[in-house]
Amino acid sequence: MDRRKFIQKGALTGSLFTLGGSVLANELFSISTQNLNAKHPFHLIYAPHDGMFKAHAGDDIISQLEFMAAQGFTAFEDNEMRNRPIEEQKRMASKMQQLGLQMGVFVAHKIYWKEPNLASGKKEWREEFLQDIRNSVEVAKRVNAKWMTVVPGFVDLRLDNDFQTANVVESLKRACAILEPHDLVMVLEPLNFRDHPGLFLTESPQAYQICKAVNSPSCKILFDIYHQQIQEGNLLPNIEACWDEIAYFQIGDNPGRKEPTTGEINYRNIFKYIHDKGYKGILGMEHGNSISGKEGELRVIEAYKKVDDFL
Repeated sequence: MDRRKFIQKGALTGSLFTLGGSVLANELFSISTQNLNAKHPFHLIYAPHDGMFKAHAGDDIISQLEFMAAQGFTAFEDNEMRNRPIEEQKRMASKMQQLGLQMGVFVAHKIYWKEPNLASGKKEWREEFLQDIRNSVEVAKRVNAKWMTVVPGFVDLRLDNDFQTANVVESLKRACAILEPHDLVMVLEPLNFRDHPGLFLTESPQAYQICKAVNSPSCKILFDIYHQQIQEGNLLPNIEACWDEIAYFQIGDNPGRKEPTTGEINYRNIFKYIHDKGYKGILGMEHGNSISGKEGELRVIEAYKKVDDFL
C-alpha cells in the first residue's frame, strides 16, 4: 500500500472514533479555536505532513505550511517530495525558509514492496537504486533537506539471509559514496510485518547491524515508533541500544496509526526520554488523524501539546 494514501485514509475512517463515548467528544469540543492564534513552544521538533491540516488550511500546500508554523510546528516532512514538480519544490522550500520550518525526510527511491531489489544483488536493480539516490541529491539541495528515507525492499526467498544482508550493505555503501560529499543522510526504515509482510528490513537491531557494516555518516536509522511497537516492542531499551545510529524518528500510536494518546504507546515518556538524551533532530508525524475534519485536526494539535508537556 502506498504510504501516503495509507496515512490520508486514516482521516477518512477516523470519524468512527467519535462513537467511542461522550468523554472524547466533550474533550474535543472543549478545545477552543482561539488556541489556533497562539504558537505553541514545543520542546521537540515535530513534523506534520501534507493533508494533516487541510480542513483548516485547504488543499494548497503553501497555506498548509503556514498553518503548521502558526501552531508552533518547526518542521515538515513529505514522502512524495521527489515526485513533485521542480517549481513546486522550489516554492515550498522558499516558504519553509521564510517560516523557519526544517525539511524532514522524503522517500529517496522507488520502493519495491513485492520484489527483492536490493536483497537480490541484481545489478539492474542496484543501478536503478543508485540513480534514484543521485536524483534525490538534487531534490535535497533544492528543498534544503538533509535526510531521505530508504527501504531495501522485499526479501529474496532464494537466498540465505546473510547473502541478502551482504547485498544490501554493498548497495548502501555505494549510495553513501554519492551522499557523503553533500553531507546528506539516508535513513533506513524497518517496517512491521503486519502492515508490510515480507520486507527484508523489519527490526531495529537488524538496521543497527547494517549501519555498522556500512560504516558511514550517510547511513543511519529511521526509528518509526509505530512500526517498532508492532514488530518488537521494548521501545526504550531498543532506542537506547540503537541510539548512536538513529538519525530520525517517526510517530504513530498503536493500534490505528493515529496521533499520540489514541493507543497504547506512552508517548509522553518516550518523548521525555528522547529529549533528555539530547536529541535535536526531527520527529515526523507519519500518522492519520483519529477524527476527520477540523475537529480532528484540533485533536491532533492538542494531543501533541499534551504529550510534549513532559518537563
